[in-house]
Amino acid sequence: MQSLRSKILLSLVHNRHLFGLKLTKPLFDPSPEGIETLRRQANQGSAMFGKPPKGVEIVPAPVKEMYAEYLIPENSSNEKVILYFHGGMYICGSPQGHRIHVAKFTTGSGVAAFVFDYRLAPEHPFPAAIDDSIKAYSELLDKGYRPENIRFAGDSAGGGLCLAALLAIKEKGLPLPLKAVVLSPWTDLALTGKSYVTNIESCLSPHGSAQNCSRFYAGDYDPKNPLISPLYGDLKDLPPISIYAGENEILRDDSIAFAQRAREAGVQVTLTVEKGMCHCYPAFSPLFPEAKRAMNEICEFLKQP
Repeated sequence: MQSLRSKILLSLVHNRHLFGLKLTKPLFDPSPEGIETLRRQANQGSAMFGKPPKGVEIVPAPVKEMYAEYLIPENSSNEKVILYFHGGMYICGSPQGHRIHVAKFTTGSGVAAFVFDYRLAPEHPFPAAIDDSIKAYSELLDKGYRPENIRFAGDSAGGGLCLAALLAIKEKGLPLPLKAVVLSPWTDLALTGKSYVTNIESCLSPHGSAQNCSRFYAGDYDPKNPLISPLYGDLKDLPPISIYAGENEILRDDSIAFAQRAREAGVQVTLTVEKGMCHCYPAFSPLFPEAKRAMNEICEFLKQP
């Protein structure tokens, strides 16, 4: 049964437009001005989740011209690392804007995270983000991290990018990381899941965001290209993957379909679709019990060898 606390908090978030005296949810604004506003709001919005916990050291570590940073919790191992893929519909988000969320992964697991600032659409459509992902992973390998000590994690579009990166790494013949955990991954930019329609009113995303951002990121490529939409890839031999999604989000069916195809390919997959929950609900930890429980499970998964 869904907790009363989550019902109250998620209702406030879902109806936040009412606090601005607007009767309907905002539409996605695909104009350059709208995208810049969204980027600014994305970086500012993380403040609602609080400040990064004390004891997490932030160490800038650019990879050539790409900004990246380590989040290092106290008493963390020097051998293990999480490569984190931030979300933002491929058009917004940054390591700085995701520090609060990533810090929960690091402090809970005791494993440092490396977060990189991949290039964003529409200025930099596919394959810019996947190229930057390979660059970030190669940087960790060059720094001496062993593949079996590297974990992948990501949220939303970053979750989809995380899974696509696994396919690209396999395609290039590079060694795969130990495991991956993704929150509400965007695995199908062709938008074929029924939840894109059935959950449009219950999802937190602005109307039209998936359609516009899919077009911005895919550019001239087929959105069913596996490195854009990992749902359509050859998933055989991927490492263990843990997936979390909310019942009420438009990306729900992306998680369900990917988990099914991965299992059919022989991949070890765990899938949690939590009743009454929103997009990337574990990131709300510790604000309500469902999010806290999921984050504890995620951190235990990341911690295990």
